[in-house]
Amino acid sequence: MSATSLPTAATAAAAKPKDRRRRKRRDLVGLLYVLPAMALVVVFFVVPIGMTAWMSLHNWPLLGVPRFIGLGNYVRMWSDAGFWSSLRFTLLYTAVATVAIFAVAFPLALFVERPRPLGALFRTVFFLPVVVGFATASLLWVWLLNTDSGLFAPAFQALGFTPQRVNILGDFGTAFPAIVAMVVWKVAGFTMILLMTGLQGIPGDVVEAARIDHAGPLQRFRFITLPLMRRTLGLALILCVTGSMLAFDQFYIMVAGGPRNQTVTAVYTIFNQSFVSFRLGYGSALSIALLAILLVLSVGQLWLLRDREDAR
Repeated sequence: MSATSLPTAATAAAAKPKDRRRRKRRDLVGLLYVLPAMALVVVFFVVPIGMTAWMSLHNWPLLGVPRFIGLGNYVRMWSDAGFWSSLRFTLLYTAVATVAIFAVAFPLALFVERPRPLGALFRTVFFLPVVVGFATASLLWVWLLNTDSGLFAPAFQALGFTPQRVNILGDFGTAFPAIVAMVVWKVAGFTMILLMTGLQGIPGDVVEAARIDHAGPLQRFRFITLPLMRRTLGLALILCVTGSMLAFDQFYIMVAGGPRNQTVTAVYTIFNQSFVSFRLGYGSALSIALLAILLVLSVGQLWLLRDREDAR
């Protein structure tokens, strides 16, 4: 080693502790910034889940002393026909609502993503229902679907679709599509914004190169748009599926689980067990089971929509 290289090596060795201290300070500052968010997550998410899991191991009445029963609530859940019926309906509703939301939101995203006159106005109009709460939207549609004072029943009669005014919410065959239509009206604008963001993230030179290679609109959509929007589609799909699996407000307000208990969702069953029958322990067990189902569905969606580079 030459004499000239010795000071350089010594300087580098002395700089390493300084770099480590600088990195530690930077990490500490970053930790301090995220501590408030971590505290909120712990207080409002981790602790409630832990308490729910603990309650699920007890016979926990609303009034009285809880009694530890281990996995008794989970054993009871397996033979609860009402819960499994509500879960099947929830899965059906989730599949129908998710497909309907994407069927409306994707064309809207393609429409508003392109520069056009009044483009900002269209985005605002399509997004406006999102700011309405689910309870408010449900009450609004209950009025619109009312047999006497509503809008749809007289309109269907006037157009000749029905010989007389029908109670749309009185039969499952009409109530279920009406609720799905309300959810699509309420949620599609939010999904549209997510998909529009993904569309705007696609490089323009890639699309232009495909046009030069004489790729048609369907080919560009299949081989460019969809692959480059995997992560955006995954996020939108998880939000749609999770929101649908947790559906409660619209079924409680619009049909109260009817007609003939045909629209009772999983969350509706948890509500009935916990706050109508006062079986808080059993309701907690159903909540943990629903959480596990949501985790499995979310992981499965992320796996199906993963990037090929990430899979490698």
